[in-house]
Amino acid sequence: MSEQKTNHEHTNRLIHETSPYLLQHAHNPVDWYAWGEEALAKSRAEDKPILLSIGYSACHWCHVMERESFENEAIATLMNKNFVCIKVDREERPDLDSIYMTAVQSMTGNGGWPMTVFLMPDGSPFYGGTYYPPTDRMGMPGFGRVLMAVADAYRNRRKDVTSSAGQLREMLRAEPLARAGREALTPALLEQAFHTQAQNFDPEHGGFGSAPKFPQPMNLEFLLRTWRRLGWSQALVMTERTLEKMARGGMYDQVGGGFHRYSTDRIWLVPHFEKMLYDNALLARVYLHAYQATGNALYRRISEETLDYVRREMTAPDSGFYSTQDADSEGEEGKFFVWTPEEITGLLGSEDGRLFSAYYGVTPEGNFEGKNILHVPKDEDVVAYLEGVSVERLRQAVERGRRILFAAREERVHPGRDNKILTGWNGLTLAAFAEAALALGRDDYRQTAARAASFLLTTLRRPEDGRLLRTYKEGRVKLLGYLEDYAALADALILLHQATAELRWLAEARALADAMLALFWDEENGGFYDTGKDHEELVARPRDFFDNATPAGNSLAVDVLLRLAVLYGEPEYRRRAVAMLERLSAPMANYPGGFGHLLGALDFHLSRPKEIVVVGPASDPATLALRAEVARRYIPNKVFIAADSSAPDGFAQNPLLEGKTLVKGRPAAYVCQNYECQLPVTEPEELARQL
Repeated sequence: MSEQKTNHEHTNRLIHETSPYLLQHAHNPVDWYAWGEEALAKSRAEDKPILLSIGYSACHWCHVMERESFENEAIATLMNKNFVCIKVDREERPDLDSIYMTAVQSMTGNGGWPMTVFLMPDGSPFYGGTYYPPTDRMGMPGFGRVLMAVADAYRNRRKDVTSSAGQLREMLRAEPLARAGREALTPALLEQAFHTQAQNFDPEHGGFGSAPKFPQPMNLEFLLRTWRRLGWSQALVMTERTLEKMARGGMYDQVGGGFHRYSTDRIWLVPHFEKMLYDNALLARVYLHAYQATGNALYRRISEETLDYVRREMTAPDSGFYSTQDADSEGEEGKFFVWTPEEITGLLGSEDGRLFSAYYGVTPEGNFEGKNILHVPKDEDVVAYLEGVSVERLRQAVERGRRILFAAREERVHPGRDNKILTGWNGLTLAAFAEAALALGRDDYRQTAARAASFLLTTLRRPEDGRLLRTYKEGRVKLLGYLEDYAALADALILLHQATAELRWLAEARALADAMLALFWDEENGGFYDTGKDHEELVARPRDFFDNATPAGNSLAVDVLLRLAVLYGEPEYRRRAVAMLERLSAPMANYPGGFGHLLGALDFHLSRPKEIVVVGPASDPATLALRAEVARRYIPNKVFIAADSSAPDGFAQNPLLEGKTLVKGRPAAYVCQNYECQLPVTEPEELARQL
């Protein structure tokens, strides 16, 4: 235990960590270790099993289990006596989370957080589950009883425990999808994937499946691509129904912008109130793409409000982006976000309060524990008619009300925030800002993206060898970067180039891709591991092919390689990417809900992507007009280079720029396919016709 003196009765080793989640447990009576050799060596030396607890700071049930069990002196005594106890932040260590979640799902048929796994001293799991109550409750065994039973089995039935651990270890080391069949990489595969997804679509409320309902932005992106490629109206209807229902529901923060994690019901009304950086990054992009595709102003508003929320509440002074905001404040889930009619009337007055409440579905009985989650159940013209006012008058009341309620809410106790900065999640967010910057003409977004990129490449990259690292908090950088860190950042830098016209960002993206291939590529079976060749040895070397809340690292990597192959004329990038697509062709067709991002990459591969080059001084209004003409359109299968003719360094390194010059001294755009170009144009209207 730590000898550091504090005002707390207990202080353990986690006090020296940077993860807010681990620090939350630093004053438990449990003798917690962080994952590392010290804990593993103790387990071996004392022949004690490991109790591994994995969670994250915004996890409601993680906090519940801490209060009920990890702060319980009697339970802590059982834990300390019989186990080496290790606490892990799943956001810092996705490798450990992936390995042991697979094991728990194999043992129990389900998974979640907090995750509780019991390991042999070599790290092999032999028993596990998720949340355990402190005592027997609702058919679940109490945690104390579980601890005693596991300790007894380890001491007295070691042969059975060792056998179980061995079987799970072999399962974890088995080649994933080794027996998956192969499908031809044809448009028919994409069509089959769409039809399979459509079977799970909720035509009334949008989204996929029933309650709980998750936003699934990668699958929405695939629907939009399907509409663009085939002109199928059903795909666009599915996309728009989902986006509109989510934007009007309680899962969207109607006052402050940004999305909560998921909806506990089918209708997007009652959310789980935590806010995750990655959700907001991915959703801001899909709303942006929907705006580009349809021109619907609602989608632009939601995209901008979401990005503005990230800038306001999730951006560090040194330009990185924080990870999460909790669901709870003052010990109550959702307290920060809900309202009573009396609060609203007191802030807005009776007339505006009545109109605001009618628009946002506020009632005396409430829709969440006696209070109200704001949502938009009716169209504004219907509300205006029912309330006997003009639509313009209703809009005035709603906009004024949002401003006043936001200011009042700022005076409340805010939910806790996990202020660690993760490279991969920052890459996803940087990409959203970079793409929105040019598409929406938001120079503030461009500046946000450029500052974040500079921060990541200087602070989270080792100067001696260029190795990306995973996490940063308050000046401390640690943990080797994973596949998703490399791929997400490379993707973002390609988009940042388009927003800034600086070729250095493309060069940085290519360098990351080369490092990604060197560190993570599996020479024997193809595809990428999640951990690098220089990573610590674990019970298995994880790799995840399926999208979860974020795109799988393999899917991100394939997409990046395909685009860099066109940008740099590099066939090796394409060869590796196509090998992955071929390997995963059957799973993509049969389980498309887990491969939304990879299906988008396949769509790119099967298309003849447009190669668009705009050449001109970066600050010239004529250059900006040509770039904006490209950026405002929904063209998912394109590569786009914005070359600053006033700073031509780097032109020679890119074959797409060969022969691309100003036309009679004027900025020009070139639209090509397979490196064969139409005549250059100098006017946005001419470029529009070519696009």
